[in-house]
Amino acid sequence: MELLNRFLKRSEFESYEDFRENFQLEVPEKFEFARDVVDAWAALEPDKRALVYCDDNGFSRTFTFTDISVLSKKAATYFTEMGIRRGDRVLTLLRRRYEYWIIAVALHRIGAVLIPASIQLRAKDIDYRLSQADAHYVIAVKDDFVCQQVASLRTKCTAIFAGDEPVEGYPYFNAEYENCDLYAEPDEGKNEDQMLLYFTSGTTGYPKMAVHNRTYPLGHIMTAKYMQCVQNNGLHLTQSDSGWAKFGWGNIYGQWICGSAILGYDPIRFDPEQLMEHMKEFKPTSLCIPPTMYRFLLKAGVRREHLESIRWFATAGEPLSGEVNSAFYDLCGHYIHEGYGQSEGTPITCSFQWLDIRPSSMGKPSPLYDVALIDKDGNRCPAGDEGEVVMFVKDGKQVGLLDYYYQDGEKINPIEDGIYHTGDIAYEDEDGYYWYVGRNDDMIKCSGYRIGPFEIESILNTHAAVKECAIIGRPDEIRGQIVCAVVVLAPGFEASDELTKELQAYVKKMTAPYKYPRKIEYVTELPKTTSGKITRNALRSSK
Repeated sequence: MELLNRFLKRSEFESYEDFRENFQLEVPEKFEFARDVVDAWAALEPDKRALVYCDDNGFSRTFTFTDISVLSKKAATYFTEMGIRRGDRVLTLLRRRYEYWIIAVALHRIGAVLIPASIQLRAKDIDYRLSQADAHYVIAVKDDFVCQQVASLRTKCTAIFAGDEPVEGYPYFNAEYENCDLYAEPDEGKNEDQMLLYFTSGTTGYPKMAVHNRTYPLGHIMTAKYMQCVQNNGLHLTQSDSGWAKFGWGNIYGQWICGSAILGYDPIRFDPEQLMEHMKEFKPTSLCIPPTMYRFLLKAGVRREHLESIRWFATAGEPLSGEVNSAFYDLCGHYIHEGYGQSEGTPITCSFQWLDIRPSSMGKPSPLYDVALIDKDGNRCPAGDEGEVVMFVKDGKQVGLLDYYYQDGEKINPIEDGIYHTGDIAYEDEDGYYWYVGRNDDMIKCSGYRIGPFEIESILNTHAAVKECAIIGRPDEIRGQIVCAVVVLAPGFEASDELTKELQAYVKKMTAPYKYPRKIEYVTELPKTTSGKITRNALRSSK
């Protein structure tokens, strides 16, 4: 773990209290991810695995850190020959292709600003991002849908395609970059330079950019080492499209700093049975997938043999129900450790290794941040009282947290009077564990009660008839709002008054009766963002 220890005062701790009190990052004066991580590992251990790539067609390829170092240097030269310079913003649409890792490191190497994006974006969405970011380059994977969207933007950007085959009329990355010389320009960047832009999910309107500087990867030591517990020389699997911030959490930065290889499984679409078979074949040692995928694995009949290589299970992106967590423990003897955070930063709270698992809890605060719960007047909340999750920030700077938002040409400071507001509501129990309630905007106010959607969703998702669901508030003349469940039924079930009564009774038995859904609506699918998050705002305005 020699490389990791270059960036930490201490890496091992005896207890959560020791961790909370003594964790400290050592940030170099000029940190550069390509040089200080990829090239450094290549120098220390030339044959050390960095990436094991595989897909559903039987193709697989292993890359060492030496491979990534050399190929990214050639790609860096290629991009400079294409006109990309330090500070230029480059949007990528690369799914989970192995080229993403080479391209991302190359862009970091030359000081260009990476803008990961989902291949589900339509032309208008890509155009919006290019315009907002003042970006003029797109690097995309060959895909019929992506090609159609990019083709309509030819006059607005220079597009480069990667993949198994060229796209007629466009530069073809795979056939050209490996013939280039190794990039050897000296690094002239500073820690505060822009490195990465994430567009937020945009559940209530157009997304805005979260701007991260060059120290951002160091914040993900918290993610990889302490939330996902990746192993040096292990193999970590985070199943996420490269266009999502979750990919940055689990597929490159912290994991490589900690010396773990990445299992880059690249399916065309999510299939739980395929995922199980790839886990059985490639044997990852740590796993981090969203709660929805854990639920689908259980429903698809995941067995111990699919999971036997995995020593640490983690999740993030949405709350995890206690029922799912308990089911996995019964199956393989391991609990799932939950991390909570946002695209704007790194884990804010987590079920760290020293803590007893309390299913459905968010765990305790990360020592990287000064975390608290405050009420609407800015006062710290006592145990048991709901409040907003916030972080106190000194001098407006915090490693791992975005520098600022950027929208319509304006920089928006995310820190108000020394406080970063998450917009999420939680409460803290007597032992210091945090418990998620819901987004501030998603709270339902019914007959004087404040009801969070997560608990009710977790209960309904355990019913055999429910494939997935969302809880929202519907206007009511008497109660102000009532709890409404929008349900996608599992195969073999049909909507009926009898099923509605059964689901309502099921919730009443599992939680306080006032929380049960007084109305249930049945739909064939739930509206979601490209990152897979349910857009409750769209549901609320649908009727």
